[in-house]
Amino acid sequence: MNQAGRVIWITGLSGAGKSTLAALLQHALQQAGQAVILLDGDEVRSVMPLGDRFDREARLALALSYGRLCRLLALQNYTVICATISMRAEVYAWNRQNLPGYIEVFLDVPARLRAARDPKRYYARLENEGLGDFAGHDQAVDEPPSPDLRLVPEESESPRESLSRILALIAAREGAAQDQARAADQARV
Repeated sequence: MNQAGRVIWITGLSGAGKSTLAALLQHALQQAGQAVILLDGDEVRSVMPLGDRFDREARLALALSYGRLCRLLALQNYTVICATISMRAEVYAWNRQNLPGYIEVFLDVPARLRAARDPKRYYARLENEGLGDFAGHDQAVDEPPSPDLRLVPEESESPRESLSRILALIAAREGAAQDQARAADQARV
């Protein structure tokens, strides 16, 4: 049987810390000997059709494209980490039905912390210039209805502490999968 990899989908609004957490996770999994591919939404967007559009339809089409790309890579036995806003109910549903080993991590970061971080100066520009089609402000988003892990970091939780929680979830999933495989083997005997 050909075993597929898995997809770890890290979602949240701009400034939530998706890219930082994804990079830490990539490093930790690579150190553990796993073949890992990191797809950062901003970087992938730059090479995709519709990447220069931010309206609802373009965002949905891009998010579904991210999911299909993640599936393709995971089916080649990679662990794929996708750090993206992509906050649409249709995306969550498609991912759960189609992505192997799917783990959904929602960074539910309070607005004041996202604005304080503002690594790309979006919130400052939003306040001064207005941006239009800004996810979570001008454009409604759908929070994941049942993420596998909801992280609500405050000033006191570091990205490394969030990473530890994701690694614990992955370990628990791997342990459960091994237990199921052993039970299946015993049932065949």
